[in-house]
Amino acid sequence: MVSSSVTEHIWELLKQVPDPEIPTINLVELGVVRNVEVVEGNIKVIITPTYTGCPAKQLFVDLIREQLAASGYHDVEIETQLYPVWTTDWLSEETKTKLLQTGISPPVADNKPVVCPHCGSKQTKVISRFGATPCQALYTCNSCLEPFSYFKCH
Repeated sequence: MVSSSVTEHIWELLKQVPDPEIPTINLVELGVVRNVEVVEGNIKVIITPTYTGCPAKQLFVDLIREQLAASGYHDVEIETQLYPVWTTDWLSEETKTKLLQTGISPPVADNKPVVCPHCGSKQTKVISRFGATPCQALYTCNSCLEPFSYFKCH
């Protein structure tokens, strides 16, 4: 394979690696995978965790290695870059829709109201700034009274 087709193939393989905390989206959609470099047959995958101390960071590396090894790419360097800092701005509208369909309210900016993923109401309130994972908070809906996770902005 030519270097560019190898790069494309690796990107396609990485799109099959689910986020371990939100398996309906993959690490590429999440913005954790920042770049793939193939130089003279050497493969490097550059990742940026959602938080510097993200507890899933090593799992990201392990899942990427497993996925690439299953397709014959065994000698892969995985580099973690902490700058630029990961941001929810890297999430596409499609990814935000997937989060909503999963029952997780996607991040909103500029003090816009958090939308309930169950009924669509904007009449929501924070229960706890700390949710199931460091990147989530726990909210409840004043309309349908259901609790839900909110993917925090940062």
